[in-house]
Amino acid sequence: MTNAGDAPGMRPDLEAVLDAKRALQDEARPQAVARQHARGRMTVREVISKLADERSFVEYGGLARPAVEGIDGPADGLVMGTAKVGGRPVDLVLYDYTVQGGTQSAINHMKISRMFEHALRHRLPVICWLDGGGARTHDMTLMARGRASTFVTFARLSGVAPTIGIVPSRAFAGHANLAGMCDLLVAVRGSAMGLAGPPLVEAAMGVRLTPEEIGPAEAHVASGVIDLLAEDDAHAIELARRYLSYFGPDEPPGEAPDPLPLRTMIPENPRRAYDVRKVIAHLADVGSSFEIKPLYGKSVVTMLTRFAGRSVGVIANQPMQSAGAIDSAASVKAARFVQICDAYDIPMLLLCDTPGLMVGPEAEKTGLVRHSGRMLSAIANATTPMMTVVLRKAYGLGYYIMGSQPLDPAILLAWPTAEYGGMGLEGAVSILHKRDLEAIADAAERAARHRELTARLKEEHRAIETAGKFIYDDVIDPADTRELLLRTLETLPPPPPRSQRKRIIEPF
Repeated sequence: MTNAGDAPGMRPDLEAVLDAKRALQDEARPQAVARQHARGRMTVREVISKLADERSFVEYGGLARPAVEGIDGPADGLVMGTAKVGGRPVDLVLYDYTVQGGTQSAINHMKISRMFEHALRHRLPVICWLDGGGARTHDMTLMARGRASTFVTFARLSGVAPTIGIVPSRAFAGHANLAGMCDLLVAVRGSAMGLAGPPLVEAAMGVRLTPEEIGPAEAHVASGVIDLLAEDDAHAIELARRYLSYFGPDEPPGEAPDPLPLRTMIPENPRRAYDVRKVIAHLADVGSSFEIKPLYGKSVVTMLTRFAGRSVGVIANQPMQSAGAIDSAASVKAARFVQICDAYDIPMLLLCDTPGLMVGPEAEKTGLVRHSGRMLSAIANATTPMMTVVLRKAYGLGYYIMGSQPLDPAILLAWPTAEYGGMGLEGAVSILHKRDLEAIADAAERAARHRELTARLKEEHRAIETAGKFIYDDVIDPADTRELLLRTLETLPPPPPRSQRKRIIEPF
């Protein structure tokens, strides 16, 4: 912006405004900046300079002051405004820890509500920098008199435009509430989060705990609350920028990967595991894959990718974890990812290699009956296009959920290594031939007979035989997979223009 501070004829009223604006900047607050850097954190002004495109930020409410007499703080501890991130218009809200510990006040509640309402009206993505300890105690009486619509308005943004939360240090109470409603939640390693901070925990439980003892980031990663764990503030900003890039216009076609390794990607021994991420790397544009919740629900991989520049959401069974069996955590993770893709009309690719749903009493204790139903319900009710490729195992209800014919995928392909069955074929043999097998007294002979029958059943269910029953649209050379998927994407009509929300995205 123009620096007219030394221009002749400066009116006192204008000079007062410019002085007030200069006082907001880091250059005018060296002690606060030093304290923030001592914490190992960026200032919110530094965050904006890294997050927003150059000269795109327009601040709202910078001159707001704390409502309580005797309390001082630039912008009342909340810096916000419009900007562009990667060329896309967004709204930014950043709690400033250097002002009253980033607490929420009567005035900055009014500010952030204004920004959320702006985002809702104009369907703009929101990026939240959530660094603070909940409500400012001194303002509680004032906030009680007002109409704090902050959380309701933010909840109504679900499915209207992407919402991203970043927790760089501590996010408690209201800050954690906002974090829990974000589509994507990124936290910096060593941060902490919780719905009640140390004072409330001590008052309620009589135990004095540090923020890190109450809700360390690692615990929230393990529970699936945090989607991505960043190494530092700069890394968190990079992750937020990258995530947002998938929710916009198509990018120029990226570099095509080498497809030939796909021919030998699946081990000849069906009991051997492989990393499905390597399959994705040889299907999507080089370097375009962005995994979400990599440390939660590990038997399913969820990634945003690009195919010739077009955003595609990938859901893939991971044989490296429980042979790709779908458990409750994987179901919840996949269901929410489907909701995100469907809300913003991102086509989905399902890569199937699963022996089915997880079995046993421990699995049932996790609510798998409901959670697996949630995953199927999300996929069955999504209207964004879906494509399926069966890589290896396609057994039971797991396959049914992972893009089978009844879900009407735009195309259903299989590799020559695909195995189809209503259940695992070894188990099917045990049931189908139970009496015959039990009649064999010698254990070694019985095991050999079981292997023989299993091999015969596998032969009857190999990909080319299954294709003969039209279970798949085609069995293909794995090296042709990307090309066939691209051709399929080109035949699909563009999503209709939307002026209203298509669907909400559940917080979890």
